[in-house]
Amino acid sequence: MEKQIWIAVTFITFLLLFAAVGIYSAKQKQNTTTDYLLASRKVNPWLTGLSAIATRHNGGLFIAATGAAYTIGCSFIWIPVAIAIGNHIAWWLIFKKLRLVSQQTNSDTVSSFLGQENLGKNNQGRAITIISALIIIVFLGTFASAQLVAASKGLSAIFGWNYQVGVVIGAVIVVIYCFSGGIRASIWTDSVQIVLMIVSLWVLCIAGLIACGGFGELWIKLNAIDPNLTNWIPRNLPWGFFPYFLGWVVAGFGVVGHPHILVRGMAIDSADNIGLARNIQIFCSLMNSVAGLGIGLTARVLLPDLITSKSVELTLPNLSMELLPAVLVGLMLAGLFAATISTADSQIISCSAALSQDLFSGTAHSYRKAKIATLAVTALVLAIALMANNSVLFLVIFSWSVLACGLGPLLVLRVWQKPVSVPVAITMMITGIVVSIVWNLGLNLSSAIYEVFPGMLAGFIVYVLANFMTKQNKEQSK
Repeated sequence: MEKQIWIAVTFITFLLLFAAVGIYSAKQKQNTTTDYLLASRKVNPWLTGLSAIATRHNGGLFIAATGAAYTIGCSFIWIPVAIAIGNHIAWWLIFKKLRLVSQQTNSDTVSSFLGQENLGKNNQGRAITIISALIIIVFLGTFASAQLVAASKGLSAIFGWNYQVGVVIGAVIVVIYCFSGGIRASIWTDSVQIVLMIVSLWVLCIAGLIACGGFGELWIKLNAIDPNLTNWIPRNLPWGFFPYFLGWVVAGFGVVGHPHILVRGMAIDSADNIGLARNIQIFCSLMNSVAGLGIGLTARVLLPDLITSKSVELTLPNLSMELLPAVLVGLMLAGLFAATISTADSQIISCSAALSQDLFSGTAHSYRKAKIATLAVTALVLAIALMANNSVLFLVIFSWSVLACGLGPLLVLRVWQKPVSVPVAITMMITGIVVSIVWNLGLNLSSAIYEVFPGMLAGFIVYVLANFMTKQNKEQSK
């Protein structure tokens, strides 16, 4: 009981720190929708980079990824490495132009950016804006609910609390600092949280290595459990390693379909600072991924019963309870919450922007209604989280895929200012989503190549075919 009290004290201290940072950020706020949604496009590159990786490395890192490393072994590392490569390519090719073009077109949200080219032509672009906003609200809202689920699993494992308690606590914290300063509060708290995430992951990773007797002993013990755990190349891949790796690289590039990360690029103070922000977030990403792999591997040796009890998603909280003193368990739990909340708050703000600015154009530029939309979206996300039965990993991967395939190809074309008609844009979005879902759930081919690759490719194929048919029709009419 005494240990749980100290865990709770440490945990609550860090939660109060997050809330305090969010509230303090309100000192710089302006009561405008552009400030609420994009921090007036004045965020420095360090905060942008730290916030971007905190937002991308969500509860899936703490709950799902460590559990996957526990199950798969060393070969799991190729997934975060591939994602980091794809992410780097996206920031290199897309984000700088996104910052420039979004300001030129006066686009405060991703949906308005996707529909902006056709606005003014009988307002036809509204159809693109509305459909993309609906996609964001449904699937990004589901993604946000996965973060609250991850947080609740950590609390349940350590305190034995009812599942719903963690979900509600996470939702309340999100509302507090989203209301206080909008996206600026989210970015500031993200930057504090990513430092805590890195420290907590490495503390547990090092403690696990020491408990296993060092790298050499860890390797010997993993081999004794299952030689496949020490294989660096995944085994039994249906189409081989290269398609598998390429699929995850494209998954990393799929960040171009995720509004909660795209707005970081839109909010940075200068397009010239995108490179620095990119390097910061890639470095932090690899730091977290290596630590997550180490935690999963050491837990496989120290907590072998998790594989039989089907509790691998609780690898991290169980290992921290096994190895760490109460104060450091509180640190780890706060790190888990930091990972989930730093993503959930950004996703909720993006969803509320889609609701208040894009779906209901009459409420656009209303600061008060933007905040009301945040409350409404939080309530929706909370409801989804309370009803969710799927694993965190499934919710995260499924939502990531749909958003990447539905919005990513069109956003790339918009950034490079390629002409896309309304019917073609809508067909691209729908085709990308359908192909990704069928590939995963219908054909069950995601183990061969991650569904973001065929989904995004399908969207681009629609665009190429449409252009070809348009040219053919023009030639025939001559």
